[in-house]
Amino acid sequence: MKKAVILPLALAAAFGLAACSERTESAAENTAASAAADANATMGEAVDDVDAATDQAVQSAENAADVTGAVVSDAADDAADATGNAMVSAGNAVRD
Repeated sequence: MKKAVILPLALAAAFGLAACSERTESAAENTAASAAADANATMGEAVDDVDAATDQAVQSAENAADVTGAVVSDAADDAADATGNAMVSAGNAVRD
């Protein structure tokens, strides 16, 4: 008699564990899929951040090059003016 009661109980326990195992597996798969989606979103945001930082760095470098070019151009103009003035002064000194 005990065997007749124990066998159905053992089968019920085995089916219960099997059902829990499937739910646990499904939950694990969902968790893994969610983690992968989060990782992909984070990577996409990181790429966007790097692209924005790169664009900003390039723009800053271009601005610095423009300023440097303007300063060099102004200095060259000043040097040409000074040279021209020195030549005029030297010519006047020779005439006198």
